[in-house]
Amino acid sequence: MSLKIRLSRGGAKKRPFYRVVVADSRMPRDGRFIERLGIFDPLKAKDSADRLVLDHEKAQAWIAKGAQPTDRVARLLDGLGVIKREPHSNPKQALPKKKAQERAAAAAAAAEKAAAAAAS
Repeated sequence: MSLKIRLSRGGAKKRPFYRVVVADSRMPRDGRFIERLGIFDPLKAKDSADRLVLDHEKAQAWIAKGAQPTDRVARLLDGLGVIKREPHSNPKQALPKKKAQERAAAAAAAAEKAAAAAAS
């Protein structure tokens, strides 16, 4: 049985509220879980103390037992110092795509041509 530490959604429409739970990965997102570790309220300010309330010892115990946190929960646990998470980096994502590169090359050529015409 593969265990996940994940968020289970609650709250009203457009007012999310999450519980941090340990669940079997085959169970539905809001379905059966093994243990509740804490709560996460994304609507509160990022520097608010009660935005994330979590039992650190239980989380570390479940991780030691082999439970894998999801990406979002790993980010939250890293913020609390429970686990160390490597930041994701995709440097190619910020580069312009093919058409934008072609437009930039055409603009540079036009600017060069205008500068050469102005110089002569």
